[in-house]
Amino acid sequence: MSEVEDWREALSTAGELSGPIVDAILSAHGDRGRRAIEAVSEERVKQYRDFTVVVGHDDEYMVEDGGCTCKDAAYNLDTSDPSQRCWHALAVEVAERVGAVDHHDMWYSEVREFL
Repeated sequence: MSEVEDWREALSTAGELSGPIVDAILSAHGDRGRRAIEAVSEERVKQYRDFTVVVGHDDEYMVEDGGCTCKDAAYNLDTSDPSQRCWHALAVEVAERVGAVDHHDMWYSEVREFL
């Protein structure tokens, strides 16, 4: 089992971030992992009826099926390789496993009109 699978399985089982799980995420993903954990702790993972969105510092990014609309995912990463995820996609994976997704019973496309 790879290191990436290890932290995902461990986090699914534990349901919360612990020191060893955080260490595994950081070991596997470095700064992207750190930024993902920060986003989850700051409640920046939002689930709408149509999309899951991660609020970044300059924009909001839609994450779906492990893919993301950010430039890092588009230009720097192989989305077919689970060890290569942008921090937005990692944040969604972490938030889902620890129950930290902020659910909104509305369409993101409607919310986006106001931004």
